[in-house]
Amino acid sequence: ALDPSLLKRQSITALTTAQITTYRPYTHFASTAYCKPSNTLAWNCGSNCLANADFIPVASGGDGSSVQFWYVGYSPSLASVIVGHQGTDTSKMSAIATDAAAVRKKLDSTLFPGVSSSVTVHDGFASEHAKTANLVLAAVKTTISAHSAKKVTMVGHSLGAAIALLDGVFLPLHISGVSFQTIGYGMPRVGNDDFADYVDAHLNIVHINNKEDLVPIIPGRLLGYHHPAGEIHIQDSGAWVSCPGQDNTSNQCTVGDVGNILEGSTSDHSGPYDGITMDC
Repeated sequence: ALDPSLLKRQSITALTTAQITTYRPYTHFASTAYCKPSNTLAWNCGSNCLANADFIPVASGGDGSSVQFWYVGYSPSLASVIVGHQGTDTSKMSAIATDAAAVRKKLDSTLFPGVSSSVTVHDGFASEHAKTANLVLAAVKTTISAHSAKKVTMVGHSLGAAIALLDGVFLPLHISGVSFQTIGYGMPRVGNDDFADYVDAHLNIVHINNKEDLVPIIPGRLLGYHHPAGEIHIQDSGAWVSCPGQDNTSNQCTVGDVGNILEGSTSDHSGPYDGITMDC
């Protein structure tokens, strides 16, 4: 974890309009993950698909209930493979993340070879990730080969952001020669402080939180969960600010702004994120 004295010397900075705009394609991709696999494979999902009209789908799956929807393809305009994972609504997300029976566990050594046993993650999130991990891995390899891709971007909202983060740890352990980035929206905490430190050391991640969304503050820090660095917090004014460090407690950042679940809002979870609401 980052030394608090170092954190104090880092400033919270506002993003420019141009910087905010660069996230729009990824926001649409995250929203698209709520669409049925038949639509993402045909890329005929309406406004979200039209917003990334040059996307070339390669694979999709999931049933939206026992297995979250997912899709993989290539974006020529972003020069990146895209991996999208479906999220869930606030009430279901809260139930999963706060389930007292859902303990943290070590990462599966087959999926995550070489990761320290001190790294632990939410059992439910790890189980959801494992359901699609190898299918996604195969599709990403196919897409990299087909398009000579050099970058892979994982996106998701809510539970989908948690799965995308785990993909961000998983995929680089099995694929070399490309760069990876994860962009999550309304992401819950996924693992312990060792997990957050591992993410900070190995991943390029941004997680964007909207106003008083309560999902990013669960599971709680008192249960041993920690966010990695990379938070962008959308203020009530609509301004976007970059919050340095892990779980920044400034009132301009989510942890400081939403002190507990009662202070949070369920309606802020789906957005809007620069005018885009998470839904197919």
